[in-house]
Amino acid sequence: MSWDWYENHAAAVVPQYEAAEPAVLHAWLADLLPAQPAAILDIGAGSGRDAAWLAAQGHDVVAAEPAAAMRAEALQRHPEPRIRWVADALPELTGVLQAGLSFAVILVSAVWQHLHPSHRPRAFRKLVSLLQPGGLLALTLRHGPAETDRGMHPVSLEEIEALARDHGLAVIRRVAQADSLGRPEVSWTGVALRLPDDGTGALPLLRHVILNDQKQSSYKLGLLRVLCRAADGAAGLAQPASDAEVVLPLGLIALHWLRLYAPLVQAGLPQGPGNQGPDGLSFAGPGFLALLSGALPLAELRIGTRCSGAAAQALHTALKEAARTVAVMPARFMTYPNGGPILPVERGRPGAAPSALLVDAAYLRSFGSLRVPLHLWRALQRFSAWVEPALVAEWSRLMGDYARRMGRALDPGQVAQAMVWAEPERDVALSRRLALQQLQRGQPLHCVWTGKVLTADSLDIDHLFPWSAWPCGDLWNLLPAHRVVNQRLKRDRLPAAVTLAQAEERIQSWWQAAYLAPADPLLPGRFVQEARASLPRLGETTANPRLPEAVFAAVGLQRLRLHHDQQVPEWIA
Repeated sequence: MSWDWYENHAAAVVPQYEAAEPAVLHAWLADLLPAQPAAILDIGAGSGRDAAWLAAQGHDVVAAEPAAAMRAEALQRHPEPRIRWVADALPELTGVLQAGLSFAVILVSAVWQHLHPSHRPRAFRKLVSLLQPGGLLALTLRHGPAETDRGMHPVSLEEIEALARDHGLAVIRRVAQADSLGRPEVSWTGVALRLPDDGTGALPLLRHVILNDQKQSSYKLGLLRVLCRAADGAAGLAQPASDAEVVLPLGLIALHWLRLYAPLVQAGLPQGPGNQGPDGLSFAGPGFLALLSGALPLAELRIGTRCSGAAAQALHTALKEAARTVAVMPARFMTYPNGGPILPVERGRPGAAPSALLVDAAYLRSFGSLRVPLHLWRALQRFSAWVEPALVAEWSRLMGDYARRMGRALDPGQVAQAMVWAEPERDVALSRRLALQQLQRGQPLHCVWTGKVLTADSLDIDHLFPWSAWPCGDLWNLLPAHRVVNQRLKRDRLPAAVTLAQAEERIQSWWQAAYLAPADPLLPGRFVQEARASLPRLGETTANPRLPEAVFAAVGLQRLRLHHDQQVPEWIA
């Protein structure tokens, strides 16, 4: 891209640029700018009009402008010390990148049309790499006749949205604008993109708690690992509390807590100095001891479990014990440098143990709530696969240290085995039985991916999201597929967006026939509870006629997360 035109016409265009009031021109953007002074990059800064406006608000601005004549005019008009000028341009931005800076805001105003379409993906990658976590990328796109002597090319909002999706940015605002120079053939679109916290804001905090924070027991590590598990497999139960927090059912935290600690206690692994067994754990009361004695299989410590009698009594009591321990110990003592709690807890009143219970969202919320900073929650959702091994390693080291103080030596193999999170069993027997029953009734059964008619010999039960990427045995994730398609074609890959969309009607029909209208009256409730817990944005949807649509929409969101955060490869039917 040549900037010769601007070099040769600076004297004429600068007065035109300066005639537009930036506070009016960028009014659509003003409330998205940082309230506190921040580092801002103005690309294609031209006459310095926008850079001066931003600097006047207290921001430090790097103004990138390749045309020397434009920079000279800008320096004369806006000798502002908060503006640092660099001779640089997209798509290279070599000087800015070499400076090692990152920015809370990047403004790309009236620039994108000058980039050749073939250069735009590279340019966008550079912009994203310069954004701070949570940073804002604001562009204005010019629509209208292209002036070829100025090196202009057509632009579209759809292109920007596609680039944003590819790089994990969220489109938070789109605004149509008239031309500030009054040209009827020209119009503009303002688009604001936000880069979610990629974990760099949360990872130092996690690192401090994991490696440096003082620990009288393993409880802080236990709470963080519980949050990793919740973020990976039960994100549907997280509810927004504000723009900065999500709230989780305290019962969910307690449920995962019991699943983590039971194998460690059974193996006799110390969880604190001088701790010789379950009696040394503050939460190991009658409920937990009853679970260890076999009142309820540990595999049943999951959402959707139904139990009664002694099993219900043991589970309810153990959850109360664990919830209290989380509230009065790790959540209380895990604090920011200023002393405020990172994970504040509000205790609930679950009452006495019922004669029968269902572990669903409402039941888990009855124990109270735990608030998680949004940036920490997002980091765990994106990076739990890396954070959890660090937790496991430090937890194992800590137990070894406790054992040495007690004059004991731990078997590393036993420690490793006890620290393994017990994934649900890969069990497709129920779904297969329901599919075979449908065939026996003479009802047609189709492969959800290809539409081919299935027989008992060709039937396979496929995990919509592959087990290797996300171990999930929920009913909604189990679908009838042709054996060749499942085992030779799709295998351990995600359905691509187009493939999922093409299968929508067949998937929803299967859900409705197999799970939501079956002879077993318990299946619809199980389907709903599992979907609510594991899928995002499903909430409290209960209206049966629209439930398959809502679950399918949530499946689409989860597909995006697995593909973009975990880089699971896609399959196109």
